[in-house]
Amino acid sequence: MARVLTVSDSVVVNADALSLYELISDPTRMGAWSPENLGATLRGDRESAFLGMEFDGHNKRGRAQWTTRCTVTAADAGKLFEFRVHKIGLSTPRIPAAIATWQFRFSPVPGGTRVTETWTDDRRGWPDLAAELFDKVATGGKTFADFQRGNIRKTLLNFKSVVEQEVSGVEGSTG
Repeated sequence: MARVLTVSDSVVVNADALSLYELISDPTRMGAWSPENLGATLRGDRESAFLGMEFDGHNKRGRAQWTTRCTVTAADAGKLFEFRVHKIGLSTPRIPAAIATWQFRFSPVPGGTRVTETWTDDRRGWPDLAAELFDKVATGGKTFADFQRGNIRKTLLNFKSVVEQEVSGVEGSTG
């Protein structure tokens, strides 16, 4: 069976697309909803996301921790945020490697915004058998596609919960 190279999932969040984009496009906040990411360190100053912006993502799975270098490849406010993971290391990303591309699309729908998260495996040069063996060791027996499918679902549900709690907290507050 051929390796699955792309998986995605969606959730409708009760908020406008631009507000959701602003949250997702700030990689320092990703740790608030991702089951694996602990946040990020921006490389340089930023007011908002821009094409070519770089950041180092800090990650943890079980006892393993690592850092990745990421570059923003799409930054269309309220519509699309995408970044490519292209370096990896323990505390500093030193090893160049095509790893993955993460994409977030925002589509207005009745009741809010559909947020679609997509993971694409950029390890195209790896033979399927090598990728399968590595994936099973790194994920506790799953392919990365199956593993990321679960992570995406958790991330989207956590994101929805955090955003909607913040929105209801703001609406429920009395100045």
